Amino acid sequence: MIDALLIGFAGLGALVVLIVLRMPVAYAMILVGGIGVTLLNGTDIFLSQLKTLAYGQFSIYDLSVLPMFVLMGALATRAGLSHDLFRAAKAWFGQFRGGSAMAAVAACAGFGAVCGSSLATASTMGKVALPQLREQKYSGALATGTLAAGGVLGILIPPSVVLIIYSIIVEANVVTMFMAALVPGILAVILFILAISIYARIFPGAAPNAERVSTKEWMAATFGVAPVIGIFGLVIGGMYLGWFNPTPAAAVGVVLVLAYGGLRKSIRFEQLREAIEETAKTTGMIYLILLGAEMLKIFMSRAGVPQAMAEWMATSGLPPLLVLGILLISLIALGCLMDSLSMILLAIPFFWPVLLELNGGDYQLAAGSGFGMSSDELKIWFGLLALIVVELGLITPPVGLNVFVISSIAEDVPMSETFKGVLPFFLAELVRVGLLIAFPILVLWLPRLLI
Repeated sequence: MIDALLIGFAGLGALVVLIVLRMPVAYAMILVGGIGVTLLNGTDIFLSQLKTLAYGQFSIYDLSVLPMFVLMGALATRAGLSHDLFRAAKAWFGQFRGGSAMAAVAACAGFGAVCGSSLATASTMGKVALPQLREQKYSGALATGTLAAGGVLGILIPPSVVLIIYSIIVEANVVTMFMAALVPGILAVILFILAISIYARIFPGAAPNAERVSTKEWMAATFGVAPVIGIFGLVIGGMYLGWFNPTPAAAVGVVLVLAYGGLRKSIRFEQLREAIEETAKTTGMIYLILLGAEMLKIFMSRAGVPQAMAEWMATSGLPPLLVLGILLISLIALGCLMDSLSMILLAIPFFWPVLLELNGGDYQLAAGSGFGMSSDELKIWFGLLALIVVELGLITPPVGLNVFVISSIAEDVPMSETFKGVLPFFLAELVRVGLLIAFPILVLWLPRLLI
């Protein structure tokens, strides 16, 4: 058993080294998992697994929702939804100092609601909003920082690809997770807007004065965004109300976005082909990472690493909230090395058993024990906290993928300025994490209607 544990922890060390050396995470996990299983159980067992593992992993019906939501996001990027959202948000927030930056945050949230991808949200809204922010004399730090931080909203506001993956890993209901993410998502938008307002007051030169719009312009912009609200309402609301399951809901979203783009003549055959190709590449990448994560999980489980970690934490005498804090800080540190999807797939299989053990491992745990909630509620609460701190990894150095995306668009703004610009939003995210830890009901009150 000790030898197996040593092999398991050695495998973890090797995985970290490979990731630091910039080997793609999927290949690193497949390599470490394959070698680990071979060392523990022999070549025959490893080859036997390869025959059935990929099919067994990818034939899960729940995974069929991924390509549909990815396609929905790819079509939304090309349909012009981002322009309508930014125009409407600008009409609503333009009367405040820093209103266009606030509008960019609101538009990122709206686009994330039909896209589900952080990088796509940052890239698309960057191309739409950044030229206008720069034209209005916003400082480079505030303009690029707002869009880099606004992009992270795409990972949490339903539908979210990463949230779907988390749900599959911990065997949570996807619709329940989407419902739980709604309030934290709205809270993020409010805190981001407050951060912009405070920043604009402290540094008046960073944001221009308010711009009022006429009632006619306000009405036109508001009515122009009605189709986007309708698509979101039907897809997400339909799942909440039980009209359809996630995969049919995503299919409905694809049809609606495609019809919207067709009516606007913004999606033609070439754009459709590009969206399908992008979906195939993105889905293939996600599935390959899933395969690597499954191979790594099998290796670690046979080595006894998750069980040893859970037992050590449970007998360490540390308060459950302190352990939770350690795990969340570890996720922030992982964000300096890899993307959000890889973080979730790598960390959650290790972290979740630890929290479940601290909670008593009982699905009907009495209040006052462990975290004071059932494990069904714990997986929801922890999932949302994990995704929020994963968001932080998208805007923190040295990786900060959203910062890289925005910097590639704003070539005249040094990357160091963009990292300075995301600092207020980083602090706002820490406030949100603190609120959700102190008041779990913010996450759980909607799901409790279902479970």
